Amino acid sequence: MTLSHPPQDIPAASASLGSLIRGHRLRIGLTQRELADLSTISVRAIRDLEKGKAQRPRTDTVRLIADALRLGPRARTALEAAARSGPRAGGEVRRLSMERAAPPVPLYPLVGREAETGIVVEELRSGAERLVTVVGLSGVGKTRLALEAAARLYDAGLPVLWHSGDGATADCLRADDDPLPRLADSCARFLRGGGQPGELGEPLPGLADALVALQDGGAPVRGAVLVLDGVDTTALDFGRLSRLLRAFPDLRLLVTGERPWNVPGERLFLLSPLEAPAPSAGHTDAPAVRFFLSQLRRVRPDIVPDARALADVTWICHRLDGHPAALGAAASWLTVCDLSTLRDIVDSDPAPLLDHLAGGPEGSRLQVRVSRTLAALPAAQRTLIGELCRLDDGEFLFQDVVRLTGRSLPECGRLMRELLVGGVIRASTDGGRSAFRVLCVVRAAAGATASV
Repeated sequence: MTLSHPPQDIPAASASLGSLIRGHRLRIGLTQRELADLSTISVRAIRDLEKGKAQRPRTDTVRLIADALRLGPRARTALEAAARSGPRAGGEVRRLSMERAAPPVPLYPLVGREAETGIVVEELRSGAERLVTVVGLSGVGKTRLALEAAARLYDAGLPVLWHSGDGATADCLRADDDPLPRLADSCARFLRGGGQPGELGEPLPGLADALVALQDGGAPVRGAVLVLDGVDTTALDFGRLSRLLRAFPDLRLLVTGERPWNVPGERLFLLSPLEAPAPSAGHTDAPAVRFFLSQLRRVRPDIVPDARALADVTWICHRLDGHPAALGAAASWLTVCDLSTLRDIVDSDPAPLLDHLAGGPEGSRLQVRVSRTLAALPAAQRTLIGELCRLDDGEFLFQDVVRLTGRSLPECGRLMRELLVGGVIRASTDGGRSAFRVLCVVRAAAGATASV
């Protein structure tokens, strides 16, 4: 990785002893052997100091190293202070091996999303994109996609730092007692404005230490990935992001949220619901169908997916637009009804099925989250969604938007893009033409809002 020495604008006093020695050594172009010869200290001692294995060297050792590095008064004082302070919060991070910088473990297998995962992984692995923001409606599977992408990037040799924001779903196992997750949380706080005004803040010295340790701990590290899952992008500071990316040229960010960051260099990745064609298309192996069957096996393993059952499942998936959280909630109702009854309920009014029976009195809170998304839309978009919901089955054409709004084509195009990015509509190819649909969960939330 490109981490030759601590970034110049990080206060030296806040850096660790090991990173200070390494940074000064590389700054003047010395190898560990050359520094050992100049200071009369063994190569192994130099290596242990830089890796953090030796954390409280003798005063004479520090003096000899400072003399060999030809440090000025200020740099010498900082080196001596770091030696006296011993290991700080980042010390434990420095000693971690690369195997510890792993993402959380997902609770359930990923169904579908092979194409989406492949794109995200390749763009971040190659470094073609340094900031990928995955957006989509709540419950569409952003966290699960990020978990899969992070696991594959980790398998490719990239350390992964994972931060779970307030909007993240709890569908993974995270080791909260490890320092690397805490480091990721510190980086997230930094991007939200943490740290002293005018300074880079605390996370960067710790991040530098961790990445240097990962680089020295075994095979060469070709980069690192910081995942910010379920974060409010409106609270993130682009200026701090720019400084972070400049300080660590091989760092990549994967962000998931309900809205894009809208900053230069952002690769916006829209995650739509799973593919769920109309039953007439005969795609009983569509991703949405396979996802629902995986949920069905967990709830009702006694139900055999014969031809009739597959027809019911395909219809349910289509009516619920392949939305994973909606499908999971609907499947939970199979504990109290059979498959044909579930289909009848979906046909008449699917809104009650969006409460997950295993989620307690508050259900899955899917409708609450979707209602919050609708409430955050500009008034013109909310009005348009209300009018589109009154169309047959919520399906419409671009011409319908022009007719309903009376706006110009460019204005309608931008309006449609904003609704697609917000995840409240999706493209529909059932009729062989470029049509769109208002998601079932959105129609249910809009109907509940209108009835209040």
